[in-house]
Amino acid sequence: MNDFSWLILGIGGLISGVIAGLLGIGGGIITIPLLVTLGYTPVQAIATSSLAIVITSISGSLQNWWMGYFDWKRVIYLGIPAFLTTGVGVYFANKIPPYIILFTFGIILLANIYLIELRKQLVLKQAEKTLPEFNPLLSKIGTGGAAGILAGFFGLGGGTIMVPLQMLLLGEEIKVAIQTSLGVIVITALAACTGHTLEGNILFVQGLILGFGGLLGVQMSTRTLPKLPDSVVSLVLRIFLGILSVYVFWESWINYQ
Repeated sequence: MNDFSWLILGIGGLISGVIAGLLGIGGGIITIPLLVTLGYTPVQAIATSSLAIVITSISGSLQNWWMGYFDWKRVIYLGIPAFLTTGVGVYFANKIPPYIILFTFGIILLANIYLIELRKQLVLKQAEKTLPEFNPLLSKIGTGGAAGILAGFFGLGGGTIMVPLQMLLLGEEIKVAIQTSLGVIVITALAACTGHTLEGNILFVQGLILGFGGLLGVQMSTRTLPKLPDSVVSLVLRIFLGILSVYVFWESWINYQ
């Protein structure tokens, strides 16, 4: 790995950390395509991303705790089912061809564009108190379980699904959902990282560089989250996800050839 790669990884980690703190996601939407671009296999990218996410999510959750925005009970209720299902995702990540992993990841990115819009609609419904009621226990199991599978399979923290589901099924406010999601990601990322370590997929030096870049980024974004308008953040992210999904589909096609 040359000096230029170190710089790219550090900047990529910083950007992923900023996004993680602002949106309650692990940052894999940045780190995985970046690692693939640098020539690593999709499975290596997913596994190494999980190590970076461990560092980023712990840093962001500690910052939220110091600021009084961390609810242990919410995190544990979602974290237990997430932990139990992460191994399922890790298992299939090692069994499925790389081009299918990348293609599916691209679909997830496109789905996130819709989920961000859904998040805005849920905020309005919260204000109008028109959100439907769901069984709390089943909602927590489903939300945490879906996050765990995504964490293991795609190297994501699971927040891309967890934040909208918390709002839809549990009626959480958007900023509470983001802060809780980042806490649960600590659990899912640790589980995914352990599984991928046992499989020998993690590139530790690259993961640590990404992770420490993310540590700096998440410290910045968790402090600014209460100050930024949701409309600006969601618009920028939707544009970014659209561009990124096109790139991932292209990489999937190249791997298929």
